Amino acid sequence: MTHYLVTEENPEGKKLEDVLSMVRKDILERCALITDDQRTEAKAVLANNMRILNLLTDAVLLAEDSTNILDKAFGPSQASKGGPPRIGHL
Repeated sequence: MTHYLVTEENPEGKKLEDVLSMVRKDILERCALITDDQRTEAKAVLANNMRILNLLTDAVLLAEDSTNILDKAFGPSQASKGGPPRIGHL
């Protein structure tokens, strides 16, 4: 069972792209807090976070693409209403 994503067992979960977007937003907020810190460590953490943000953006776009593929092929997900998964083993 997933902790965050919508499934039959977790109808209150979120879409993958929404979870990734929330994480991205949190990282952006953390970055804003350290942008003026000129210490080497802060600069390194900021640089790492910027790379992570780019990777998360790519992941959000991929997740949105998957949702669009599933919506087009099978219609909107009914998992949040207790419906079956659109793909995979039933």
